Amino acid sequence: MRVLGIDPGLRNMGWGVIDVNGSRISHVANGICHSKGTDLAQRLLSLHSQLTDVLARWAPETAAVEQTFVNKDAVATLKLGQARGIALLVPAQAGLDVAEYAPNQVKKTVVGVGHADKKQVDHMVRLQMPGVQIAGADAADALAIALCHAHFARSADRLGQALAKAGL
Repeated sequence: MRVLGIDPGLRNMGWGVIDVNGSRISHVANGICHSKGTDLAQRLLSLHSQLTDVLARWAPETAAVEQTFVNKDAVATLKLGQARGIALLVPAQAGLDVAEYAPNQVKKTVVGVGHADKKQVDHMVRLQMPGVQIAGADAADALAIALCHAHFARSADRLGQALAKAGL
């Protein structure tokens, strides 16, 4: 299974692609889409175009996106939500199932602590994929989202197999 993890952001949208084969996980690619343009519509279009290119190039089979947290600045939260809409839309347009994970769930799954900082996330991603060259903090977060999805997808697959074996 090839998984695309997306860390939504209006200025920088991180992405990471991993391959999952049973319990074996390997890094495929990662990067950051940097929005271009002066107004919101141009920036969103830029992110859409770049993320569409990522999907075309790396051909993931499923995707996972980090959920938005609400901060004190309502305008910034709304803009982030619009960028998150692009992160959900592009894989859906490609026909992929898109899972969503809360930031604390990603951190707890990858680091073991729900309130881990970016350095801890980056460190654990590197431990799970030795030798990986990470494009930046947003790309590390995206790889963590992909790892989180791989973990939960494997669990769901095992549950489905157990239910099928039990005749349910």
